[in-house]
Amino acid sequence: MRAFGLCARGVPLYTGPMIQNEFKGVTALAKANVYFEGRVVSHTILFPDQSKKTLGLIYPGQFHFGTDKAERMEIVAGQCAVKLDGQSAVKTYGAGEVFEAPAKSGFDISVKAGLCEYICSYL
Repeated sequence: MRAFGLCARGVPLYTGPMIQNEFKGVTALAKANVYFEGRVVSHTILFPDQSKKTLGLIYPGQFHFGTDKAERMEIVAGQCAVKLDGQSAVKTYGAGEVFEAPAKSGFDISVKAGLCEYICSYL
């Protein structure tokens, strides 16, 4: 079970499992998933249990993604602002933080500067 809280400085703290930085025993697909004229790019990795994740980069800009399945987005590096469909709050996420989007929904994601690196798990 994941838990969220605040550290002493009032910064959101994710106390769930650490974000993986290496995946062993997987198949990586060479063909990139390219969205928004190359401003969002990912590669798919397939696991022996038939699950999949994508590892990607988001360049500066504002983008909307629809979800078929529920998704867990783990931010590996950089920073992004996210607004889930149906909600008014925009939340900022940085390296080591996670957000989830429900199935059959979507989210707006924006990056102001630099790159945002992520791992997307399909739940």
